[in-house]
Amino acid sequence: MAGIVAGRLALVTGAGSGIGRATCQVLSREGATVIAADRNFEAAVETIKTHTALASGSNATGDHSAIEVDVADSKSVMSALQKTLEQYRSPPTIVVNCAGVTRDNWLLKLSEEDYNSVLDVNLKGTFLVMQAFAQAMTEKGKPGSIVNISSIVGKYGNMGQTNYAASKAGVVAMTQSAAKELGKFNIRVNVVLPGFTETPIVQTVPDKVKQGMLKMVPLGRMGQPSEIAEVITFLSSDKSSFVTGASIDVTGGF
Repeated sequence: MAGIVAGRLALVTGAGSGIGRATCQVLSREGATVIAADRNFEAAVETIKTHTALASGSNATGDHSAIEVDVADSKSVMSALQKTLEQYRSPPTIVVNCAGVTRDNWLLKLSEEDYNSVLDVNLKGTFLVMQAFAQAMTEKGKPGSIVNISSIVGKYGNMGQTNYAASKAGVVAMTQSAAKELGKFNIRVNVVLPGFTETPIVQTVPDKVKQGMLKMVPLGRMGQPSEIAEVITFLSSDKSSFVTGASIDVTGGF
């Protein structure tokens, strides 16, 4: 049985770990050809070799590929687009912006450098990737789906994360604006707001803080990256053909 994104080409940033890696797995399981993009090229290769190939039911990497990209650098993003067009002769029609970083500190202690680095990757990076790849889709007249990753912190804030919360709130507003602009090209743009999810970023949180946060989750547990990836894949598919400009919380009720 063909998957819900069979025959599609998908680019996933932040594909070297966490939600990005899980998204590559689920998209490939559902029939997409996946380009795993990450600043850590080795981690992206690992995603394709050991996770994506297996999810597609084979030991071969098939047409899947890995690519190095620094989403905060417009030259790097354009280079990734050019390499994709050279290899596949067509732009991806699924783009998932999972690349993200944290540099947590109290507002009164947060350095300008740490503020900038988080906004550059999480907000500007999402913008640069969305702009470059949507432009390529419109030039080829391809309908598509862009899924951006925000965070529930972007809605409610969080202590020690003024920079991260601001970047993730910006992703929501940017998604809603882009959806209005790109609708006429039949390109849908949606945003997922994960809650407390078992990722490398969360592993840096002290256990005491984790326990406190878990008390605020009605389902009583952390989310798995695959649970976020399933929602991303739904938004990437024609199953969500009338959904655009939507913000979807995947939080266990947090």
